[in-house]
Amino acid sequence: MFVALISFPPIKAGKDAEFRKWFASSNEEFSKFKGFIGRRLLKPLEEGNYAAVVEFESQDAFKAMHGSPAHDAAGKQVTPLFDGDPTPHFYQVVIG
Repeated sequence: MFVALISFPPIKAGKDAEFRKWFASSNEEFSKFKGFIGRRLLKPLEEGNYAAVVEFESQDAFKAMHGSPAHDAAGKQVTPLFDGDPTPHFYQVVIG
């Protein structure tokens, strides 16, 4: 299994609800891709920014979604809500 942990930048003031709505709708779109397992939004217990856990069957399946027009469109929708850029970290599950 391939996992991406995405650290989101701060969300602009007044845009939190819009960001959460975007995350839910983009989940629906990304779930249509072959190899998609799940995508969850994480909120820190203390101060900080949102993060996401994205799971795909393989890195190739993730790359297919990431390079798609649907991913490009989702990125264009959410970029104006950020104060900065997301930071991804990629992992391969070795024990699960």
